[in-house]
Amino acid sequence: MLNGRQTMKRFQSFFNSLVTIIALAGCASLAAAAPIDELVAAARKEGVIEFLAPSTFGPQGAQSLAEAFNRKYNLNIRLNYSPSSNMVGDVTKVLTHAAAGAPPEWDLMVVTDAHHASLWVRKLHQPFDYRKLGVGPQSIQYDNGTVVAANQFVLPAYNKNILPPKDVPKSWEDLLDPKWKGGKLGMSTATHHPARLAAGAWGEKKTTEFVKSLAKQELTLGTLGALYTRLQVGEILVLVTLTDSYINTAKKSGAPIVHAEGIEPVISPAYNAGVPKRAPHPNVGHLFAAFLITPEAQEIWEKYNGQTSAFIPGTRAYKYVQGKKVLHMTQDQAEMVDRLTREYGKILGF
Repeated sequence: MLNGRQTMKRFQSFFNSLVTIIALAGCASLAAAAPIDELVAAARKEGVIEFLAPSTFGPQGAQSLAEAFNRKYNLNIRLNYSPSSNMVGDVTKVLTHAAAGAPPEWDLMVVTDAHHASLWVRKLHQPFDYRKLGVGPQSIQYDNGTVVAANQFVLPAYNKNILPPKDVPKSWEDLLDPKWKGGKLGMSTATHHPARLAAGAWGEKKTTEFVKSLAKQELTLGTLGALYTRLQVGEILVLVTLTDSYINTAKKSGAPIVHAEGIEPVISPAYNAGVPKRAPHPNVGHLFAAFLITPEAQEIWEKYNGQTSAFIPGTRAYKYVQGKKVLHMTQDQAEMVDRLTREYGKILGF
């Protein structure tokens, strides 16, 4: 049996160990908190963010994000929203500015992973260690250059009030049927969509043959926004690829535009948030990029643009991909997708 002195010694030893553990835990918490505290302080000094995001997100969505961001970090950042309806053109602007030695127009660009690939291969991101802010590795791409904010889902689309159910495509290959020839199919400038098939399930040879055959269908060409409008009025019958951003817009407005569900693989471009090199306000940009994967930001993005991240368990996107063949582009496929996006653009007539 232990005497009173031995009991006291053991208690003192246990107490000292407990104090040490608590102290170490406190230090760890402080260490984890320090990077975000420093970034918040730096962001506060910058005071503004030039924010490029999809046009489908809208000014109200951008304002809601700004309010939630300021509330979360106790800031008063002014957000200037630039709607993007032509991401190819927006990336080209950044490339042109960089070539001229001028800073980019935006502090944070939310465009697809394929468009960010064009910046990454040219080393035009301003990297940041997002893991220090609690961002998981699956949500970080391009050597710490971007954060995956949300996932799109891309399939052929049609007007359900015009196209009979028997004519709805059941596979990607159905788009090569001669009945679609003569401008009945719309193809957008988003040629990175078929390029993803090449990098993923189909391989380059099969996909290139598919794109060449598609070009022989005498496609109606244009931006996604313009073709979405033409699909509504019946000027085209099927849009070869349409993002679910527009499907979400159709649901809100009551437009009869729907995806040809059941086709696989489902192409899933990611909306990546990245700070371009030499951005005027990089600290706000990095903090905002990390903010986009928080529950409050995911809720706002889903409300206004219809998407969430497929890499965050419990989100609508995460649930949607379960059991489906879905193509997520990886960093090691970026150069191939970037190259084929340009090649397929030429083949298709852009």
